[in-house]
Amino acid sequence: MMRRWGLALLSALCGVLVAGLKLSQGSPGGAAVLLALFLVLAVITSPLVFPRGVRAAEAVAAGRPVVYWRPGCPYCLRLRARLGPEAARLEWVDIWKDPEAAAIVRGFADGNETVPTVVIRGEGFVNPDPQWVKEQLQTA
Repeated sequence: MMRRWGLALLSALCGVLVAGLKLSQGSPGGAAVLLALFLVLAVITSPLVFPRGVRAAEAVAAGRPVVYWRPGCPYCLRLRARLGPEAARLEWVDIWKDPEAAAIVRGFADGNETVPTVVIRGEGFVNPDPQWVKEQLQTA
């Protein structure tokens, strides 16, 4: 659990510290802006921006394309952002929550836990271009 939220919590803590420093220097406006920026960063790097995750077994059983991801991964965040509403058409599996999912990713990524790994029609693609994934969703 802590590993999933670690980067987000670290971002929030840094924001509080930096804002406190700015506030002690007599700059409440600067403190507010910096705190807001760090809190936005914390939300972006948290698991909250991804669709509700499922276990690997449920995702495979659903028969839809699957994205294996982990919190804090900038490439996963890029994929999620670029897919926009289309992201809801995919099953999202957090490899830090599901050891079976991590094993599946290692099978496609030469033993590494490289994410995002997208599985479409049983074939895995490691860190694919988001536009390519959108095109695949159109034909799926």
